[in-house]
Amino acid sequence: MVEGDLERAEERAEAGESKIVDLEEELRQIGENLKALEVAEEKAQQREEEYKKQIKSLMDRLKSAEARAEYGEKTVQKLNLRVDSIITDLVAEKMKTQNVNDELDQTFELFVAH
Repeated sequence: MVEGDLERAEERAEAGESKIVDLEEELRQIGENLKALEVAEEKAQQREEEYKKQIKSLMDRLKSAEARAEYGEKTVQKLNLRVDSIITDLVAEKMKTQNVNDELDQTFELFVAH
């Protein structure tokens, strides 16, 4: 009976050792997976920081472009008002010139008639 107990104890010890080896291998794989995940996380954090920088840069460029567009629109409005004013002045000057021409024509007709 002692030999049977010894054999069973040895079998259990071998099974335990085999289980320990299996668990050590599983632990090693888990450790490798954890390292790979840590590396992937670090890379993801770096990409996230790069994306944040890109977003900030793009937002700054957008704000600048919007400000330039607004300034451009205001400038166009001012120039359109100025063009309208110049056109109005031009029409008024043409009318004055036409009036002067009409007066000159009348004056010449008076001289020719006499």
